[in-house]
Amino acid sequence: MMTQSSTPEEHRKFAVSCFNQVWNLLDKPDRTPEENIEMIHLAHASRYHWGQIGTPLNFARGDWQISRIYALLGFGVMSFKYAKFCLNLCEKHNLGDFDLAFAYEALARASAVSGDIANARGYLEMAEMTGHSIAKDDDREYFLKELRSINII
Repeated sequence: MMTQSSTPEEHRKFAVSCFNQVWNLLDKPDRTPEENIEMIHLAHASRYHWGQIGTPLNFARGDWQISRIYALLGFGVMSFKYAKFCLNLCEKHNLGDFDLAFAYEALARASAVSGDIANARGYLEMAEMTGHSIAKDDDREYFLKELRSINII
């Protein structure tokens, strides 16, 4: 168990490990209900540890990951809450490009999961506009592929 006296290296190790374990579970096609719960806990644990030693970029990406998990599991309100946290960090700390585009993607996905189709479409449009200005070709292509996975009825 981590204590207040945990070193920055320990916090970083746990933040990265938990974040990566979430991705392993996200990519698993046949997750169990228990693994879905584990995924939530891991994402929050990662964000906690980044909160102790990280940067606004780490915080925004952690909040984005939490939002993505909640959207995947159908918890629209919680997904939207963490997507807003992500966007607020991007705006406050001038985190643009890839991270700002994904903040809008998270808001679109959360809105769609919540059944708020009008806002989902608006955020999707903002995400797409921002995504087209992502500097790195690979990042832009990855982002646009992810954006197409949002289901808006």
